[in-house]
Amino acid sequence: MLVGAAVLGLAGVASAVRRPLLMAAPACRDGRWHGCYDTENGVLLMMLVGLPVAALAVGALALGRRAAGVTGAWRMSLAEVGLVYGTVPFVWLTMMPGPGAGVVPGRLSLVPLRDLATMGPLGIGGNLLVLAALGFFAPMRFAALASPSRLLALGAGCSAVIEALQYVLRLDRVSSVDDVLVNAAGAALFGLASRRWWRGPAERPAPVPAAAD
Repeated sequence: MLVGAAVLGLAGVASAVRRPLLMAAPACRDGRWHGCYDTENGVLLMMLVGLPVAALAVGALALGRRAAGVTGAWRMSLAEVGLVYGTVPFVWLTMMPGPGAGVVPGRLSLVPLRDLATMGPLGIGGNLLVLAALGFFAPMRFAALASPSRLLALGAGCSAVIEALQYVLRLDRVSSVDDVLVNAAGAALFGLASRRWWRGPAERPAPVPAAAD
C-alpha cells in the first residue's frame, strides 16, 4: 500500500510538471552534466527515471531480510531506500551554486519570518519538500525518531547544516533562518503523514532468554 501510494503520488507530480521536466530530457539523455544535473528540472527528471532502480533496491533488501527472518522486512527496506532516494536529490538542489558562487560573500538572514513573504507559494512548497522524505521514512525505520518533536528537531538540525554549508562554501545563496523553519516543519508534517507505520519500541527484538544449566 505504501509503495502504491508513493507511485501514484509521484505519477501525479510528474503529470503536473511534465512540460518543464521534458525541457531537460535531451541533456539528460545525452549524459550532459550542464542542462541536466545542474538544473532543477534535470535533477527531478532523473529522480523520476531512477524510480525502477529504487524499487529493485527495496525488493532486494526486503527479500534478503525476509530470508533471514527479519520482522517488517518490507517496511524497513522501503524506509531506508525512500529516506535516501527522497532526500538526496532535494538536498542537491539546495546546494546548487548561483552565478556568483565563489565571488559573492555569504549572506545571512537571521530574522525569523522575514523571508516568508518573499518565498511565495512555490518557494514555501519547495522548502517543505526538502526534508519531507526524511520526516516520512525515518520514524518508520528508527523507533527513536517516532515523535513529532524529535522529527522537528531532526529537520531543524539537518536544515541548519545545509544553510551553514551554503554560507561557508559561498554558493551565492542566502542562508535564511526561515528556510530552517520551513524545512523542519516539512519534516514534521510529512512524518505525521506516515504515523500509522511508525516503528514502535514493541517491535524491537526481544532478548533471548539464557539457557538453563
